[in-house]
Amino acid sequence: MTATEQNRIVIVGTGPAGLAAALALAQIGEPVTLVGPDPRLDDTRTTALMRPAIEFLDRLGVGDAIRAISAPLVTMRIADGTNRLIRTPTVNFHASEIGEEFFGLNIPNAGLNEALGKAAAAEPRITWRRQFVSRWSTDTGRVEITLDNGDVVTADLAVAADGRKSKGREAAGITVHVKDFHQSALVLNFAHTRHHNFTSTELHTEHGPCTQVPLPGGFRSSLVWMMRSWDAERLMAVDDEELARRLEERQQSFLGRVTVEPGRQLYPLVSMLPNRFAARRIMIVGEAAHMFPPITAQGLNLGIRDVMDVVDVVRRFPDDPGSEAAMRAYDMQRRPDIVARTTAVSLINFSLLSSFLPVQMARGVTLNLLDAVPFLRGIFMREGMYPGSGFASLLPARTRRMAP
Repeated sequence: MTATEQNRIVIVGTGPAGLAAALALAQIGEPVTLVGPDPRLDDTRTTALMRPAIEFLDRLGVGDAIRAISAPLVTMRIADGTNRLIRTPTVNFHASEIGEEFFGLNIPNAGLNEALGKAAAAEPRITWRRQFVSRWSTDTGRVEITLDNGDVVTADLAVAADGRKSKGREAAGITVHVKDFHQSALVLNFAHTRHHNFTSTELHTEHGPCTQVPLPGGFRSSLVWMMRSWDAERLMAVDDEELARRLEERQQSFLGRVTVEPGRQLYPLVSMLPNRFAARRIMIVGEAAHMFPPITAQGLNLGIRDVMDVVDVVRRFPDDPGSEAAMRAYDMQRRPDIVARTTAVSLINFSLLSSFLPVQMARGVTLNLLDAVPFLRGIFMREGMYPGSGFASLLPARTRRMAP
């Protein structure tokens, strides 16, 4: 026997973006139906969230739980690990330079999922249907979602947080442009004999960055090592001892002796950009709305900003948050941020992979300027943390006061 539920807002997806969206909408008084299984607690990856995202999670009531399991990012370093003719200086970005204690936190995904899941389960305004979606329909002026037990959930607005292969995005008729970089990311955690001093190092190589991010305790870090897909597959096949040796060699032993921990994972890298971000009463967030290589820690930070804009649009259109006007508003708010970040990450990745001398020269000039000019370094750091704030510092003081 099936049942039909009438709802105002339904959220599909129980990853961090979906859980955060449910909590944020419930916080402004919206009753929410959340659809999806319990969040994964076996994910060994980590996520670096910048200060604005952490402050948002504080407002959701999970900040203390997350801080207890995370490592602060006090310094971020870009180092040249290439053998090319044009070498760039090592550039250190210190949070203290812009008056911050830290840029963000490196959070174990399992702990982040657990904290958000517990908060969502305890929130009385969230009705959690722990099932999968078998069918979407937008033919009736409302969104209709059929669950795998046959029940039908209808809503004025659906938020699709159902990942890179989003069925919600497909139901909205949103097409995507996908680019395959023919690269893969080797992801793992490792121990080391030297203290990381809460410094994240992005070591640039000819085939992509090898990025170390600190974990709590001082002597463990997470790693995202981008390389050509065939090289990654070969490296994935070696034993832990050999992988540790190669990683230590790649990092030039700056963290001392390395010990690779079990649970390494391999992810093919693509970029994905939708032609729209909302349609047919469906707003897309997280990996349903954007994908790109893991450079400059943008992924979930961008997803959190998706959620912030969902909340803003729902507030602005209280009578019908799924109306065509609300769809246009969300699309217009998200487009500049997502397009700019996707383009920037793709350009950085291209500058690393390209052997074209003028491209290498442009990258070298940029990093030399950042190393030599504290003012420019400050703009870069503020822009990375609070989009728009870095470039806003170039405006006259009166204009900055008037800007939102």
